[in-house]
Amino acid sequence: MKRIISFLIILSAWVTARSATDSISPRNTFGDWAVEAGVAGSRILPTNNLLKTVDGNEAMIAPDIRAGFSFSRHSRYGRLYPGVRQGIGLTLFNIVPHSSLGRPVGLYLFQTVRIAGNNRLALEGEWNFGVSAGWSKYDPDAPIVNNAIGSKVNAMLGVGLSGVWRISSHWGLKATVNAMHFSNGNTHLPNAGVNTAGLMLGARYYISPVEDVTRLPAVKDTFRRGFSYDVTAYGAWRCRVVGDGMGGNVIAPGSFAVAGVNFAAMYDLNRYFRGGLSLDMQYDESANLDRHHADGSYGDHVKFYRQPFADCFAAGLSLRAELTLPIFSINVGLGRNIIANGPDTRIFYQTLALKAHVWRNAFIQVGYQLSEFHLPNNLMFGLGYTFGRLK
Repeated sequence: MKRIISFLIILSAWVTARSATDSISPRNTFGDWAVEAGVAGSRILPTNNLLKTVDGNEAMIAPDIRAGFSFSRHSRYGRLYPGVRQGIGLTLFNIVPHSSLGRPVGLYLFQTVRIAGNNRLALEGEWNFGVSAGWSKYDPDAPIVNNAIGSKVNAMLGVGLSGVWRISSHWGLKATVNAMHFSNGNTHLPNAGVNTAGLMLGARYYISPVEDVTRLPAVKDTFRRGFSYDVTAYGAWRCRVVGDGMGGNVIAPGSFAVAGVNFAAMYDLNRYFRGGLSLDMQYDESANLDRHHADGSYGDHVKFYRQPFADCFAAGLSLRAELTLPIFSINVGLGRNIIANGPDTRIFYQTLALKAHVWRNAFIQVGYQLSEFHLPNNLMFGLGYTFGRLK
């Protein structure tokens, strides 16, 4: 998770520098700078045994502050993507009245998109991605065993739908219905995760208010529909629960490498949406370990023989859909492995990935793979390139 923190710091600095290269007038790239402050009230959803029995009735009160900008009306992004805002935020999660989960603090990137309305009254959609630190780490000897979160630092993913009322040139009010997910992508165990749903109320202060770009003549759009092709290589590490040789389960010692390659043929429908089919290949060093149990080893000292390559490798096909925005894209996939040699790889899988377009058609990816919509598999830290897309 420390790698994710470094990624966020570097990426937030790069966003500021990168966006200045895509403008008609570099001095006026940034438009409507704004800061926001609010308080969210959320309910922790009872999605695992700990949350059903101990922490399931608890609430989360979270003061939040963030800063972001929209692109200037003089910039290409500002004309092609009016009403899009991006930035960085900080949240303090206070779980009341008391929780075995800890008191986490979240640092995140966010992006909002105007779905309907204008500069005065608007409906906005939002995503955010970041890290949260300060969780109570799993301790089997604690009075209340936290089997929901296995590490002090975890990823946080969120989505929201907001109503924004701009009451003056500098001030606006905002109400957001949101949902969040916290987990570590199986880099530590246990990793049942924490999910919340709630409402945030806040205010937005526009530091440098500008004219609504939706009222200005649109810049010439050179986009054309057609196919483009993404090639992505990624890697990660994960932990695994295995059989203990006595009918129970135990966390396997150490961590295991994961590596994969995706080749996606995508049809670019418009500037905001792409869809297509992806060939996904992955090698998981921990897959199907239970099939290679070493005789005579049991319990916490259980051992396994190294699996053959076929037990660790899987290849599948997935349907992909991608929301494309300035700087960032969000890609989701639903797939099934068609080449697999065991129960750990013979799965129906889902992927969620955030792409940061760092240079021309090259991008950095941070992704997450699930199976059966609720079982975490692994993270996906990758690099990719898009061939054939006409900007």
